[in-house]
Amino acid sequence: MAPRICALCHTSKAMLRRPKTGQQICRDCFFFVFETEVHNTITEAKLFKPGDRVAIGASGGKDSTVLAHVMKTLNERYRYGLDLFLLSIDEGITGYRDDSLETVKRNQQQYDMPLKILSYDELYGWTMDAIVAKIGKKNNCTFCGVFRRQALDRGAAMLNVDHIVTGHNADDIAETVLMNIMRGDISRLGRCTCICTEGEDTIKRSKPFKYAYEKEIVMYAYFKKLDYFSTECIYSPDAYRGHARAFLKDLEAARPSAIIDIIHSGEAWAVKEEVKANQNAQQTCKRCGYMASNELCKACTLLEGLERGIADAGITERGMKKLEAQGPAPDNLRTIPFFRLASHQQNGHPAIEVEAPT
Repeated sequence: MAPRICALCHTSKAMLRRPKTGQQICRDCFFFVFETEVHNTITEAKLFKPGDRVAIGASGGKDSTVLAHVMKTLNERYRYGLDLFLLSIDEGITGYRDDSLETVKRNQQQYDMPLKILSYDELYGWTMDAIVAKIGKKNNCTFCGVFRRQALDRGAAMLNVDHIVTGHNADDIAETVLMNIMRGDISRLGRCTCICTEGEDTIKRSKPFKYAYEKEIVMYAYFKKLDYFSTECIYSPDAYRGHARAFLKDLEAARPSAIIDIIHSGEAWAVKEEVKANQNAQQTCKRCGYMASNELCKACTLLEGLERGIADAGITERGMKKLEAQGPAPDNLRTIPFFRLASHQQNGHPAIEVEAPT
């Protein structure tokens, strides 16, 4: 039986079948079409402008490692004119994050990019190991997600960058759409599918892999022989996202386009004005200066709960009532360094006032 020929170049032997399209193509064509699709996503959304300082959220995993490689490749090929940095958050998970950060340090050398590592311990005074020891494995992903988001903004502020890019892929976004539907949180559907988000008190953040399938990212990393860390977080097996992921895999097996279809559904979702009006107005946390929907941001509320021995403060209504019943926070309460994204600019870049951890 004659070998199959690449469906794109019609000359080389087909080496793989694209999960996204079903095409049988050679490796070189796969690399090119994958990179070109990411480039098209970037240019159509007008994510960058020449001179931008861009921090790549680097965990050492497949998504962020491929993102760093592709961003460097496209920046050089299409002359984006970007200054690229690696930004890693050390959550403090023994046997997982400490090992993956070694991969990030190698990536720094391989891609010749400056690297900044910011830890939960130096920023919040807690590691995820300590948090899980305190609260157990229930709700630990809530703490990690809230703390990581703020840590990324603070790390980016220390690097004085304009923009953070993360390795969230099409599967991740489709899972988030499903999670919001299952929770009945329809007001988030439009926002969770946005390729780019930016608030007055946050640094611009975007997802160049918004339409890239996870399977194709894995294939790209494998055939490019990229150096990445493949172990899953030891605290994630019980996460709610896992149920959405399993459901999405079943849908994809029956209909490969289900991932993109779900994303487009979220993009098309319109929230009525009366629903928007009921959402809490955005304000500034009175304690740390970060964006918040209430007097305290989510991170400060969770941190106060940890410090005062109320693990579900900031998670459940019952926990918040317990926190309020204890009265005002003590003067010696551990707090997060102050953060503010100023309205003026310095040297063409957003001016950020942030206290570095001591």
